[in-house]
Amino acid sequence: MNAALTHERFATPVGDLSVFATADGVVRAAGFRPAVHVAAQLPGGLVADGWSQGAPPHVRDAVEAWLDGDGSAAASVPVQQEGGPFFQDVWEATRRIVAGEPLSYQEVAAAAGRPRAMRAAGTACGRNAIALFVPCHRVIASGGRLGRYGPGGPGIKAALLAFEAGWADAAVLRAGREAHPDVLAPAVGVVHPGGPAPGGDR
Repeated sequence: MNAALTHERFATPVGDLSVFATADGVVRAAGFRPAVHVAAQLPGGLVADGWSQGAPPHVRDAVEAWLDGDGSAAASVPVQQEGGPFFQDVWEATRRIVAGEPLSYQEVAAAAGRPRAMRAAGTACGRNAIALFVPCHRVIASGGRLGRYGPGGPGIKAALLAFEAGWADAAVLRAGREAHPDVLAPAVGVVHPGGPAPGGDR
């Protein structure tokens, strides 16, 4: 009997991403943790027959596009996880957050239809079992604090936010160079505190 699940591990600048999908191409769990830890978040019936190696082509394409700077690529992949209606609304709201433009828990709660339910929105993010495809790393606490990140820890969350913020910096610089090549060309070599120069290696 063939396994109902596929699993693939993707190398990323912030650590390895383990992704589990069902035969219909729906991602059911993903996270920046070892595969066995990510698989533990799956419903018991899905893991009964184990999993085969590999990922559906559209999942692989979406991860590769995200690595290349397309922040919306992962939102095109179908996902499914267990949770009540409000949790589902919160998870769907996070899929609409623009990469590089994080929102607060209160803003996500409002987007999910319950503006005063920021604590519940935080709980929904904490229980998210489909990291990257449901990008709860883009939800931060008030005052700019990161908050927790179940799929890999706060260090991974910070790295994900920095990685995606770098795309915006690089895109602005590229657009500026195209419009004013003589003026902005020297800026390529500028080193920004805490990271590489925009447009450099990610």
